Amino acid sequence: MAHKNDSNWSPYKGKKGGPLKGAHKKPTKIFSLSEADQRLEDIFINHGFEGKVSHEQRELFTKFYLLLMENQKKENLTRLVSLRDVAIKHFIDCIMVNRLIPLKFPLLDMGTGPGFPGIPLKIMVGPEKKIILAEGVQKRVNFLKKVRDELRLEGLDIIGRNVTADFVYPVEGVITRAVEDARNTLGNVMNCLQTGGRVYLMKGPNVDPEIDVALKTWGDYYKLEKDKSYELPNTQNARRLLIFQKIKHKED
Repeated sequence: MAHKNDSNWSPYKGKKGGPLKGAHKKPTKIFSLSEADQRLEDIFINHGFEGKVSHEQRELFTKFYLLLMENQKKENLTRLVSLRDVAIKHFIDCIMVNRLIPLKFPLLDMGTGPGFPGIPLKIMVGPEKKIILAEGVQKRVNFLKKVRDELRLEGLDIIGRNVTADFVYPVEGVITRAVEDARNTLGNVMNCLQTGGRVYLMKGPNVDPEIDVALKTWGDYYKLEKDKSYELPNTQNARRLLIFQKIKHKED
């Protein structure tokens, strides 16, 4: 398994962004709603989010955790099966982005898997901001729809397909935590991302070669607006957030 600080580390996808390979890890313990909620409150407080997640938002995270773990008994959605790992490496990892920079909406979560980062971000930004989850594996799509319905998440669209160069759904922002090379991501969202829009790439620290290749390929159409290194609060989990701005549309 890739190291947690590797630039291609992803807690829910295989090396090429497909279904998880290898052993299906099943949760050994799933906490009750009340106990999970209490434990999540402690984790948010201890990892830099005291006062940043409301009671109502935390309740949604708790329900999401329970749905994810119940589904994990049958489907291999994530390598993370402890509440602590889910809270830190899924939930906090995702909502850190919204804390670090303002996001542009409508926001497309490209290759969302079981809903990361799109569902945690939707919980935080509320119903007014539109988020679109794009996922090509039907079993995951079914899971995402179940989460949306049970959590009553408004302003959340789910599209059951992969995002490729012929994807034309217009958006102002694209975010992904998948392991696809940055160059490929920029090419695949060329026809849906509006000029002036942003691509937010959630990466590990060793991503410099990807940046060089991406700019060499797409430098006429995108500029690297920000390259931010950070750690998940009170952990040694290093991250890089790359933000590319689309400056020109590619004509056929």
